[in-house]
Amino acid sequence: MVKERARILVVGGGYVGMYTALRLQRKLKQELGRGEVEITVVTPDPYMTYQPFLPEAAAGAISPRHVVVPLRRVLDRCRVVIGEVTSIDHAKRTATLTTLATEEEGAGPEQLTYDELVLAPGSISRTLPIPGLAEHAIGFKSVEEAIGLRNHVIEQMDIASSTRDPAIRDAALTFVFVGGGFAGVEALGELEDMARYAARYYHNVRPEDMKWILVEASDRILPEVGAEMGRYTVTELRRRNIDVRLETRLESCADRVAVLSDGARFPTRTVVWTAGVKPHPILAATDLPLNERGRLKCTPQLTIDGATHAWAAGDAAAVPDVTAEEPGKETAPNAQHAVRQARVLGDNIAHALRGEQLETYAHKYVGSVASLGLHKGVAHVYGRKLKGYPAWFMHRVYHLSRVPTFNRKARVLAEWTLSGLFKREIVSLGSLEHPRAEFELAAGGKPPTDPNSDRNPNPNPKGSS
Repeated sequence: MVKERARILVVGGGYVGMYTALRLQRKLKQELGRGEVEITVVTPDPYMTYQPFLPEAAAGAISPRHVVVPLRRVLDRCRVVIGEVTSIDHAKRTATLTTLATEEEGAGPEQLTYDELVLAPGSISRTLPIPGLAEHAIGFKSVEEAIGLRNHVIEQMDIASSTRDPAIRDAALTFVFVGGGFAGVEALGELEDMARYAARYYHNVRPEDMKWILVEASDRILPEVGAEMGRYTVTELRRRNIDVRLETRLESCADRVAVLSDGARFPTRTVVWTAGVKPHPILAATDLPLNERGRLKCTPQLTIDGATHAWAAGDAAAVPDVTAEEPGKETAPNAQHAVRQARVLGDNIAHALRGEQLETYAHKYVGSVASLGLHKGVAHVYGRKLKGYPAWFMHRVYHLSRVPTFNRKARVLAEWTLSGLFKREIVSLGSLEHPRAEFELAAGGKPPTDPNSDRNPNPNPKGSS
């Protein structure tokens, strides 16, 4: 029995936020029914994105709506608030948040009080002050970015096919990816695979006309799968005529020219930034302890060190790895730990409310799998190394088992089955990004962006550039 009515505030609706709230729903089912517990989830989006499927969504193998999980359907016993927490005063147990209606109401930000706090805002892209990056690059953390990038790549092929200017054609068919981690390598592998397939339907665009460039600042890519599999990945990508540049940095992409630290210059209309992540800014707007990297200091029980009634996990938390041999090591900020931490976190909150002993989070890292395109992949799991089709198949099986809800599992499996029976979809729906553009023109308005702008040289308002 819960000793007194508890208000639980979950900040974030990603892996940790959704799975923690889902676990609390199950563990506190009776208490929720009696009104002894109230769970509020504050999240910017009404869905949780299963990020490992973003590359396949960008390649068209999975529908975008099947990459996300609707929070209101899954968390039917929770109060889901679509908004953003801007600051937290844990000493007073209050959180300041803005919602979609805040500006229209004119009453200012809302104050939300709580008894138990779960901080799971995740992370954001870690950018650098590189000239032109904010104006021309695109990230790869959300489903909107993945679909926007797919539309953009196909649109560039359309531009290259129709232009009479060799310089425009060369820039349109040059794709630069910065960052050799999972996001960058998988996105590059899937999109290159899709573009090579799409080229067969263009009368004047061949796969060899396209330049795919991967820029990585360190001396290896995919460090999670080990040095040997990392070297194999480099060899495999280069065999596909992908230019992999290790120990190289992007120094500028101003004026739509990618300038690298090795002196190379590539006129390009596509720069994809996947060079790491950093903690969410909300962490700095709290009175909770942070480590030198800006993450919350946590205990092995997933409580925030030095704070009572405060919990954290996932990318925002520095959780000690009790299975590591060397002292002071922290768990990696990845989905494998986040999902498992969320279960322990939900259990521990229930234990705390009932006055029971807390559990310690302990999970030994089992390895990683990565897709490099259709029927291509690498894996290093339980000490075994796989590559090619077996690794790709393991990648699909593993992530199918991890995607939340049976509904999503069935839909994803059905789409994979259909994609194996029929040809790839190569349609660009760039107009999704400006759905009112054509109506505005018909009504005598202006395109959503200036056609003469350097940021949008394509005068077609339906495009995604």
